[in-house]
Amino acid sequence: MTNTHKNRLWTKLDNAALIYPATMNTRWTALFRLSATLTEPIDVDILEIAQKRALQRIPLYASKLKRGLFWFYLEHSDDLPPIEKDVANPCVRMRFVGSRGFCLRTRYYENRIAVEFFHVLTDGTGGLVYLQTLVAEYLRLKYGANIPRGDRILDCKESPKPEETEDSFAKYSGKITQSRKEVKAYHIKGQYEHDGFVHITSGSVDAAAVLAKAREKNVSVTEYLAAVMILSIDEVQRARVRHARNYRPVKVNVPVNLRSMFPSKTLRNFANYINPGIDSRLGEYTLDETLQIVHHTMAMEATKKLLNVKITTNVRSEQNVFVRLMPLFLKNIMLKYIYSQVGDVLSSSTLSNLGIATLPEEMAQYVRRLDVIIGPLHRNRVCAAMLTYGGKLRISFTRTISDPVLERVFFTRLVKLGIPVKVESNQPVDVVNKAD
Repeated sequence: MTNTHKNRLWTKLDNAALIYPATMNTRWTALFRLSATLTEPIDVDILEIAQKRALQRIPLYASKLKRGLFWFYLEHSDDLPPIEKDVANPCVRMRFVGSRGFCLRTRYYENRIAVEFFHVLTDGTGGLVYLQTLVAEYLRLKYGANIPRGDRILDCKESPKPEETEDSFAKYSGKITQSRKEVKAYHIKGQYEHDGFVHITSGSVDAAAVLAKAREKNVSVTEYLAAVMILSIDEVQRARVRHARNYRPVKVNVPVNLRSMFPSKTLRNFANYINPGIDSRLGEYTLDETLQIVHHTMAMEATKKLLNVKITTNVRSEQNVFVRLMPLFLKNIMLKYIYSQVGDVLSSSTLSNLGIATLPEEMAQYVRRLDVIIGPLHRNRVCAAMLTYGGKLRISFTRTISDPVLERVFFTRLVKLGIPVKVESNQPVDVVNKAD
């Protein structure tokens, strides 16, 4: 929904985006980051031109977050976000003064182009379309590369399409709602990094090796790695909590791309989630037991009908007359409380899989690797995201506490399962032994 007021274009936040401005604070903004590492150093002057053209193609992303009387909203700007040198500490809180008020920031370092998004703009799928479009335009300007364009790599000569900015939550919501109530999950605790440092630990594995292991168990790669993460968190809980009666459920939040179920072309948020997990009080679980739980939970809940109920529940709350007429400062208080009860308190961590990124050969010859990082969550101190490109699956953990216990346990488990892992980190010392 894009409107014109006083010669300025403004856009209502989509249903998923509403929670993020209300819950952001002086230490936290809901961010995620996508990056492409090329074969040669980045020419920042050409990158600036490429960014301008990419944002002309997706003008929604050239927006600034504004505060209204009843809701936050996005206002388009003809200015451009600054292009900054990359830092060793990505996805820290977005200071809108430093980004000129924009909800994304573009960074570069040596051969790498990175874009960090505030979640009010889009989800990982939309972000990946933007990154690939930006990089394709950069390669065209830099090398004259003739890269085929389509739904994943947009043609910057084309005009924006209305369906790319639709609020698909509102469009596809139904009539049936349900309670959001779930049992709260176990959370890994630790010494918080008070200087705001965000630890990133990435493990690179052979995608074919993981796929082979998953197929042995008749599950997907996402289900396989979610089960390994659940068992890893359960191991941490059993080592730290003395009495079994005090154990909490271990659940991992697995985002689901709703575009795979609904005919949406939106480049805004359009995802939901499933929280598969185990009840640790019942005893220790084997990998096979955990895989069965995860597999069947995903099969039962990741359906068009049940996800539509979740969408409808959220949309109906937004459309409530009392909520709509409530001033923004009261809405923020209400939304913060709701998020404290049904946000990431319901899961022990997040594992987001953006799937396999496939680039045309005309572009792939210039792109060595692609990475995804999700920023720190509001409650959970450790979370992870993964992306496959060029035969390598890279899973990156984000952590705001000093102890790398979850990454260490998780990657060690993979190695014991026969999946070698190459680990890199923005810390001076690796958190697990490397397996070549």
